[in-house]
Amino acid sequence: MQNGINFAYGGSGLFKTLLDGRNLTVQINSFEQLLKQNVYNKSDVASSIVLVNAGANDYASFALKDRNLLGICNFMKSVVNELNVNIKRIHSLGAEKIIVSLLQPIGCLPTISAVSLYYDCIDLINIVPRNHNKMMLQMVEDHNKKIGKRVFRILDLYNSFFSAIKTIQKNRKENKSLMNPLEPCCAKNFAGYQCGIVDEKGQKKYTLCEKPELSFFWDNLHLSQNGWHSVFMQLEPSLSQITS
Repeated sequence: MQNGINFAYGGSGLFKTLLDGRNLTVQINSFEQLLKQNVYNKSDVASSIVLVNAGANDYASFALKDRNLLGICNFMKSVVNELNVNIKRIHSLGAEKIIVSLLQPIGCLPTISAVSLYYDCIDLINIVPRNHNKMMLQMVEDHNKKIGKRVFRILDLYNSFFSAIKTIQKNRKENKSLMNPLEPCCAKNFAGYQCGIVDEKGQKKYTLCEKPELSFFWDNLHLSQNGWHSVFMQLEPSLSQITS
């Protein structure tokens, strides 16, 4: 795409997250304000593609703050309902192609898979994104039926992430020089520190893998450039259908 604008705010979500950034509602407010100022007209919006990717930070914040996973089902309904309100609002502003991302398999994040010594994803945790995604798929299907056309589309980050990881794991069995995709390239080596942190003397409190360009995860939560490329390669065959 040659032209576009990004309203996303790193670490934010649908509700208040640990970083307390501009949530999705506020981001849509900014979009609406541009329309009121005639920065974009109705035909611009109608011919554009809107990508909505939200939810992961909300679940992470819930798990870290509440720690009562028994309440995750009710929280999940709140997340999906809030996402429902937001994507309907985007449509009401004139967008005719709205792509909604499914949640990635958060049980594969290094901060989670560390309990298996980065051997495999934690399937018990992946139940959360699978159930969330199931609700999202049904919601999108219901909306499109009600509207009578395919306004809302799905970007399947769950299966693309999972397939990319499994492909690298399979290739690694034949080539041991490949890096474990579940292991972060930049990792803390002292308790209480994170990737990139140095002390008052400038001493690094983290370690860096030998070949960052071959890593899948950059740190405990985020993909590396190579990681995103691997995911994109899984998504690429479906992109033309999603955006058409």
